Amino acid sequence: MIRADAVCKHALSLPGAEEQPHWGDPSFRVRGKIFAVVHPGTKRVVLKLAREDQATLVAAAPDVFFTNAWSHQGWTEVDMRRIAAAEMRALLEDAWRQVAGKRAVTAFDAVR
Repeated sequence: MIRADAVCKHALSLPGAEEQPHWGDPSFRVRGKIFAVVHPGTKRVVLKLAREDQATLVAAAPDVFFTNAWSHQGWTEVDMRRIAAAEMRALLEDAWRQVAGKRAVTAFDAVR
């Protein structure tokens, strides 16, 4: 389990990440592109993931990962109550990588 404030904190720790409201909930963006939206009220996070990763996650743990109307673009819902903090942090980084751009990802990987 991971709390919404921890998700927000980790999202903001990623290079170039900024928080902006999205329909009343916090969204996290790089270069103006959303990579995560946190819905504290429903205890869900929506992440921009690669479609292949999305399919694997939903098939492996359908009680944790869900699809939605935008899932054809890789948007994947995650139940914060049913995921380990470390896995959520890794998925946030994966989502960030989807929108950050090659230079930012290369620089991020170089310091890790």
